[in-house]
Amino acid sequence: MFTAAALQSDSKREQYAELAEQARGLLHGERDRIANAANFAALVYNALPGLNWAGFYFFDGSELVVGPFQGKPACVRIALDKGVCGAAASTRQTQVVRDVNVFPGHIACDAASRSEIVVPLVFDGALLGVFDVDSPELARFDDDDRAGMELLARTFLQSLTGD
Repeated sequence: MFTAAALQSDSKREQYAELAEQARGLLHGERDRIANAANFAALVYNALPGLNWAGFYFFDGSELVVGPFQGKPACVRIALDKGVCGAAASTRQTQVVRDVNVFPGHIACDAASRSEIVVPLVFDGALLGVFDVDSPELARFDDDDRAGMELLARTFLQSLTGD
């Protein structure tokens, strides 16, 4: 598992690779999106230090709707033109926000959140949703976290196909 000291070291990418391997083992043999999302969110939330929310928003064809997560209660629906989740979904690009208070249109579901990373989930060319992780720490996420979270998101998507 991760420690705060390890997350600040050069081995951060290796530790994300280990977490992705744990996720593969946890999700192996199960293709149900909700079951896998629930276990995946719990794994990430409990493995990474400095988080106050980790979970999914799934695209229903018009907006993002909250899915399985760990943390305080969340906003239920997010328009694609609102907040960090909406930006990730509409651009299909990972959003790394070092200070949510300066992000235009940020949605404060939990006032304690200070930084956020959101990875879009694209499955067979279609938007499935986003994987969203918040932290009460300012500038908690960096480019190593971007690469690691994108690896984790690919691991989750692969679980849906059994690949």
